[in-house]
Amino acid sequence: METISTIVANVTSFIWGIPMMVLLLGGGIFLTIRLRFFQFKYFPHIMGQTVGKMFKKSNAPGTVTPFQATTSALASTMGAANIVGVPVAIALGGPGAIFWMWAVAFIGMATKYAEVLLGNQYRQKNEEGDWVGGPMYYIRNGLGWKKVASFFAFALMIEIVASTMVQANSISTMIESSFGIPVAGTGLLIMLVVGLVTLGGIQTIGKVSEKLIPSMVVVYLIAACAVLFINASEIPVAFMMIFSHAFQPISAAGGFAGAGVAAAIRWGLARGIYSNEAGMGTAPIAHSAAKNDHPAKQGFWGIFEVIVDTLVVCTITALVVLTSGEWMQTSAEDASSMVASSLAPVFGVTLSNSIISIILFFFSITTVIVIVYYGEKQAEFLFGTKFSKVMRIVYIIAIFIGAIGGLKSIWIFLDLMLACVVIPNIIAVLCLSKKVKTTTDEYFNQVHQSKKQKQHQTNQAL
Repeated sequence: METISTIVANVTSFIWGIPMMVLLLGGGIFLTIRLRFFQFKYFPHIMGQTVGKMFKKSNAPGTVTPFQATTSALASTMGAANIVGVPVAIALGGPGAIFWMWAVAFIGMATKYAEVLLGNQYRQKNEEGDWVGGPMYYIRNGLGWKKVASFFAFALMIEIVASTMVQANSISTMIESSFGIPVAGTGLLIMLVVGLVTLGGIQTIGKVSEKLIPSMVVVYLIAACAVLFINASEIPVAFMMIFSHAFQPISAAGGFAGAGVAAAIRWGLARGIYSNEAGMGTAPIAHSAAKNDHPAKQGFWGIFEVIVDTLVVCTITALVVLTSGEWMQTSAEDASSMVASSLAPVFGVTLSNSIISIILFFFSITTVIVIVYYGEKQAEFLFGTKFSKVMRIVYIIAIFIGAIGGLKSIWIFLDLMLACVVIPNIIAVLCLSKKVKTTTDEYFNQVHQSKKQKQHQTNQAL
């Protein structure tokens, strides 16, 4: 078993290194160019269609509101990557890594937009009358690749078994460490919560995520901003370091070992690519249930998702650890504790650890809820709605097994199975890029035509 583990680890390490970064980053650049840098050109319009209409009710076809679909998708991306992953990137790549994280986030907007748009373009109603979609539908219906669509769905369905175990174990061990609650007790609690919420389908998931995700983000941002207020004089210095060390190396200082430009690029790109999951293929599954009257409009919410996840939350985390000086005092091995240590001077050690633990707990819970839904949709695509209920039970049982640390031998296949999901999705999105461009041009032509007509009517009235 040890030999198998070593082989799998080496293979996944290779795949998730340069090859995956080239595929995801290259795909994002290709889509950005093909769509004529629309995420920059139409940024005000995109914000108006998302933030400006966040709570607007819609009678368009769909199961949940666009905002509920977005918070559901955010639930699977918000978490440890934002609070723990960013300090790790700084510890290994220096402050300059944040600049490259921002760069790849803007590029990733095109990828996230494209896959969400396609998810809505090729969605359909299931046997229960709910709207469903995602990569498996646009791979099958858009490209006619039935076997590839089934492979994607099967790989994601199985990957989520391991993923729920890892997430549950992370939650249970964190709660045991912070509050002394046995892992079995936490496992049972997670099983109960996930079982009750997923029972109501995407509508209940949307209602829960709509309240929980924004609440946890606000709590985290308030705590983080308290630190930034105390260290306000260091904020300009932090930005200066981010921009300057994106292009020049930084020497060792304190617990920081130093980093070259190559390390800044490598860790910044990795954090930007993996934090918002652009190109991973999961977000379109949630977004496909949204009420909207044009696929491009829901695609804008995919861009909003990247903004919140990477440009807001990850940036705030970076500023907290940079302005507090923790990045120079804590070694890379202990980088995961940087945020809590940064909060300690303001809230005290005990309360700081509790704040981070509670935030991560709720982020992780919502992640498990949403990925179980994703897994159900794959089972439904392959074998029908009845079998999807069977897989829900499998996932809920896997939660408890993972919480107590069982079957760790299958966890090693998690990244390998995830690669089997990402690769067919990003290839399909690139192959369907002409459709994405046509739909996007159609939308913006309609918008501009509508503006011209209104202007003409106004001029006539005058």
